[in-house]
Amino acid sequence: MAEEKKLILVLSDHPLSPSGVGTQTRYFIEAMLATDKYRFICLGGAMKHENYQPVKVDPHGDDWIIYPIDGYGSAEVVRSVLINQKPDVLWFMTDPRFYGWLWEMENEVRAAVPMVYYHVWDNYPYPHFNKKWYDSNDLIATISKVTSDIVRTVSPEVEETYIPHMTDTDVFCKNPMKNQSVQTFRESSFNMSAEQSKETTLFFWNNRNARRKMSGTVVWWFKEFLDKVGHDSAKMIMHTDPRDPHGQDLVHLMEHLGLTSGQVMLSAQKLPPEQLAMLYSASDCTINIADAEGFGLATFESLACETPVIVTMTGGLQEQVTDGKNWFGVGIEPSSKSIIGSQEVPYIYEDRINKDDFINALIKVHEMSPDARAKIGEMGRDHILTNYSSEQFAERWDKVLTHVINKFGSWDTRKEYQSWGFQEVTQ
Repeated sequence: MAEEKKLILVLSDHPLSPSGVGTQTRYFIEAMLATDKYRFICLGGAMKHENYQPVKVDPHGDDWIIYPIDGYGSAEVVRSVLINQKPDVLWFMTDPRFYGWLWEMENEVRAAVPMVYYHVWDNYPYPHFNKKWYDSNDLIATISKVTSDIVRTVSPEVEETYIPHMTDTDVFCKNPMKNQSVQTFRESSFNMSAEQSKETTLFFWNNRNARRKMSGTVVWWFKEFLDKVGHDSAKMIMHTDPRDPHGQDLVHLMEHLGLTSGQVMLSAQKLPPEQLAMLYSASDCTINIADAEGFGLATFESLACETPVIVTMTGGLQEQVTDGKNWFGVGIEPSSKSIIGSQEVPYIYEDRINKDDFINALIKVHEMSPDARAKIGEMGRDHILTNYSSEQFAERWDKVLTHVINKFGSWDTRKEYQSWGFQEVTQ
């Protein structure tokens, strides 16, 4: 008789959304479903919903049900699922600040099921203000070596394991659309002749238009790069919302800088993975100079498509661009580390690179021969396949879930956790 599948309750971005957190959540769920050992109730948040009816994801039926929610959920919703569904593990992902209500009900949850947190943190200094949240978990999985070091230092008593992200290397590859060559796509999409395509260096920027992603700065500095090498010799595609309320008005900025002749092109529509992979493949280099980046999915996908990268040496970006021996693009060391913060995050480094270093990185890639860029791109894909494969990702998560279920148990078998209780004292 087959063993009953373990039920995992997931709190995260909606796993069918295009966000980095949503994408990694989907990869996690799909990988674990493939083992035929688990089933999932997923509270899919962080997006607008047309309705709030539960959805059974084909072809998994009852093994994967998504309940659309606002934000990242609430105590009432989690209580309802715990009481009615009795999951074996609570798995959740992203910034700890998004789960204030969950940390407050830790005693309720952990009395019944273990809490497994897939943690994203961008940067140093060590966030000791997060310790109270880290200590609320049975196990924390970390996405980068920086995040791993942070959790081990801040909360050494909590079990931690390093599980970096993955990407679908069957989709994110050099030629994801079999009905059209990369070269044809490049010429038709960007209105270039074969000769123009050969002579033009195409840069790609794929991030949210937000302050820490340096969206406006990238446009400004790219213009200064063009002033040096010629406005007809390079182009940049920016796949983003040009007027995101969390970022700059990129259209206005481009007009102000005189970048109105196709030097910077905007791609604002949401694209299926195959088309996004085609943009990576058609580009000569992908840029990510965010001042803090937990992992950096865009550059990760770019390397899988054999396209070199230019990155800030911060967070997870620095373990993508090099394996310690080979380089898969250009890594720029921050020239300054300023402390910023808020009421929720008292302090964090803002890693800023120097303008000249960035322009020099652009020039370095621009002056590379196509063969040199292709060689770097091939090594980059090998780096992804060797260190971040889907097989490794699935094996690591299956091992972790099996370990957690066996070590900690749930409900009647719950171990390794002593819940608080009240006792009447008479005098």
